[in-house]
Amino acid sequence: MHSTGNDIVALNAIDIIRTKQPRFYSKILAASEIAAYNQYEAGITFENFVWLSWSIKESAYKYLQRNNPNLVFSPTRCIVTKLEIPTIYLSNNEPATVLQGTGFGNKPVVKSIITVGGRTLYSRSIVNSDFIFSVVNEDNNFDDTGWGVKRIDDPNADTQSAEVRSFLLEKLKNDLYLNDLQIAKNDRGCPVLVNAEIDIPVSLAHHGHWVSYSYQTTSALQLSL
Repeated sequence: MHSTGNDIVALNAIDIIRTKQPRFYSKILAASEIAAYNQYEAGITFENFVWLSWSIKESAYKYLQRNNPNLVFSPTRCIVTKLEIPTIYLSNNEPATVLQGTGFGNKPVVKSIITVGGRTLYSRSIVNSDFIFSVVNEDNNFDDTGWGVKRIDDPNADTQSAEVRSFLLEKLKNDLYLNDLQIAKNDRGCPVLVNAEIDIPVSLAHHGHWVSYSYQTTSALQLSL
């Protein structure tokens, strides 16, 4: 599928008390996911578990909605069936204002498998003390997934939107050696990268002081030839 999806949660912007209330988290987590929480030995807090699940599910929805515009986002029907949390992720708390990459290499990422109806998707997530960032792909190989996370000073919605677009375009202009790139929305309301030669899907996200993006480098490079 020609798509991408990512999401980010700023942890200083969540309400921990509300997150732990069953009336709230039961709208995000399926019964099987709630039951599975105690199986994880990495010591992830319950509130982070809830928002990790949310970021994975929101990313999956963005991934699928691009090609299925009538898809309705229902978190409890998007099931995280497997979650691998490396114990070293808890040490991934070094202050960082910008993170970017292609693939995730040896980063201590959380890996998951998600099912939505009859579809199976895969995700990679970075969890630290500042944010939870997730990217979804239909392939369990993320070597061709371009991604980025950045802290911004002003969390105003207009600023978030402008900053994340500028952040992505700067990265792609360097990678593709093109200066006339723009981000627009397709006829389904999904963001795409466009110019005379390139038309690829991109995914943008923002929350609080954090913005993020994802795209597939194989799509970008093939269409730029």
